[in-house]
Amino acid sequence: MYCAYAFTLLALVALPAAIEQGSPTVIVNWLSSNFLQLVLLPIIIVGQNVISAAQDARAEADHETLTALHQMSKQQIEILEGQNKILDLLKPKVD
Repeated sequence: MYCAYAFTLLALVALPAAIEQGSPTVIVNWLSSNFLQLVLLPIIIVGQNVISAAQDARAEADHETLTALHQMSKQQIEILEGQNKILDLLKPKVD
């Protein structure tokens, strides 16, 4: 963010010259070429970094959740296989 502040000051250095011209075209040109490009680019990059960090944290949490669910599913399958073996042993006694 300090870069955005520095670029704002840098862009404001050229503002008096643009105002001196008195032409709306020059002021719009200063606004679009100097101010917006110099200031918004660092702000956008900082925003992307914040979003990227949040997405990484969310992906890590999702991975941990899915790993735990996978382990639980494996345990459930083992329990069901054990129950099937017990039922197979009991089936001849019922018949």
